[in-house]
Formats: sequence, structure tokens, C-alpha cells
Amino acid sequence: MEKIIRIGIDTSKSVFQLHGVNASEEPVQKKQLRRSQLASWFAKLEPTKIGLEACGGSHHLARMLKALGHEVVLVPPQHAKPYVARGKNDAADAEAICEAMSRPKVQKRFVPVKTVDQQAAQMLVQTREQFIRRRTQLSNAIRGYAAEFGLVVPKGFFHLEPLTARLEEDADVPRLAKELFRLHKSEMAQVQAQLRRIDAMLMAFHKHNELSQRLVRIPTLGPIGATMLAARVSDPERFKSGRDFAAWMGLTPKDHSTAGKRRTGGITRAGDEALRSTMVVGAMAIIQQIKRGNTRQASPWLIELLKRKPPKLVAVALANKTARIVWKLMVSGESYNARKGKHAPQPDADQLKQAA
Repeated sequence: MEKIIRIGIDTSKSVFQLHGVNASEEPVQKKQLRRSQLASWFAKLEPTKIGLEACGGSHHLARMLKALGHEVVLVPPQHAKPYVARGKNDAADAEAICEAMSRPKVQKRFVPVKTVDQQAAQMLVQTREQFIRRRTQLSNAIRGYAAEFGLVVPKGFFHLEPLTARLEEDADVPRLAKELFRLHKSEMAQVQAQLRRIDAMLMAFHKHNELSQRLVRIPTLGPIGATMLAARVSDPERFKSGRDFAAWMGLTPKDHSTAGKRRTGGITRAGDEALRSTMVVGAMAIIQQIKRGNTRQASPWLIELLKRKPPKLVAVALANKTARIVWKLMVSGESYNARKGKHAPQPDADQLKQAA
């Protein structure tokens, strides 16, 4: 068999489709393997370059193949899709991955392979998000069902306890409904207890992570935001600049330019929604402090911008600026300097056109 220089693998739960090419870019290996066969087959193969589509299980496979002496890269799915010739099947997907990993433009977009510790930290953050979503679902369910019996309360979790007490005492609420409300209340208490436990684990991670400790000094970031950044950004050097890092988070404007006319719209909302949301919420907290008269942590740029623009738009612009600072600290290894932060280069005029 001719020497294989590159292999693309389309992964699944049990079956893996391989597509290998030689130095002439001709297909020389099209093979399907079961999961149990994968390690033994690649152990016998000469070290080569292997491409996988980036997904949840690809990092484990990448570490396993690297241990066998191969060079492994993870291709983002959106960059592999354009190379699917026609139709949709495992063989076509493997061929597309093999083709995409050879393109210089795609090579700049490879996803770094995470370590087991990085995946565990990311799992911690995602588990917290799941419990928060479940808490919101339960809160909405209790409010919605209570409204059907004529009991309505303002927003806020601290209103739920008085609401459930009123439901228990209301003679017009049927016995069956009261039992169901008790079930919801019991599950809410369990979710709250689990959240407190996860928050304690997150704070322990934060205290023992050097990067998270440096990032939390930025005024718009708290322990949760700093931990999320430390867990999810494993290779900041792959971004050319702070603007690229902000664009990866979806904090830069969409480009609708044509015919030599430049048009920018709202932010792209690309990348990690939870991370972007946390950055914007942190920025909004600073803006709320400024509104209350506390300008100690505010730069003149931010104060002047608030006089001309809506608060939510300013929060996005501030989150954009924070992302650039985060990238700089990650790449340089420096700690945040409040004086430099206040006089750092500001986002360009395009950022002021972002939609809130």
C-alpha cells in the first residue's frame, strides 16, 4: 500500500469512516472501523497526520491517537462542510475532513486538543449552567401554574417562597394542585442545594488556578467569568489579536458591506453564548455602579459613552474591550493594571454601532 500522508476520520458512537490520501492527493485508503478496532489499527500504521471533526468526544480520540505517535488536528465542523462534494454520508464526510485539513485557511482554525483537566473544568462550568436552566424552568412552571389560580408575583427567586406559602393557604386551590406545587418546591430546593455545592467546587477551582486569579482582577469579571475563561480558552495564541478573540466570542459587528460601502450591523453572536452572556452581564454590573454615582472603576471613555449611547449597547462595547484585555493578559502572562486598563486603546467606531 502507498504511503498515506493524511487521513480524515468521520466519527460516530460506534463506527468510524476513514479516508486516506497519498502524496499525489489520490485516495489510497477508504475503510470503516468499529470503535474497538480503532486503536489497534492505528497502532500498526506509520505516524501520519490525522484529522477529526471537532466535537465532544474528539478530544479523547485525539489524545489516544497522539499517544500512538500520530499528529492529530481537530477541524471545526463549519469549515469541513464546504468540502462535502455531494450528498451526505460517512464516506463523503471523511473525504471532506481530509480535504479541509489540507487547506491553509482551515489550518488557522484548528481547534486545540484539550487535556483531561481542561475538560473536567469545562464540565464543571457546563453543569452549573444546566442547573441554572433547570432552576429557571422550575421557577417559570410554579409562576405559570400559580397564575392559573389567580396568584401572580413580581420577578425574582425571593418571591417564590411567599408564593408557595400563599398557594398552600389558599382554599380555592385544589388539593391535587397543592400536592403538585409541593413537588415543584421540593425539586427547587434540591436544585438550589446542588447549585451551592457546584459553586463551592467552582470557587475551589478558581482559587487554585493561576490564570483565573489574574483575570478576576479585571473589574468586569467575577470568579465565574474568570473560571469560564480559564476553562474554555486553552490556546489564546491561536488568535492574532484581541479583536480576533472578541470576534470568536461574537462581540464584534456583522459585516454587510457591498459595492465599496461599508455597513455594519449588530454583533454576530458567534461562539460560546454562555461566555459572551457572562461578559456582558459583568459589563452591565459596572454600568449600574456608574449610574449610582460610583465612578471609581470607570474610565473617561466609558462615562462619556454612557452619555451618548443606551446602557445595553455600552455594555456590549465594554464586554468587547474586556475581551481584548483578557486576550492580552492570557498571551503575555501579565496581571491586570487598573491604570493601563483605563487608558487602553478603545474599540473602534464600529463597536459603537452594535445592537444592544
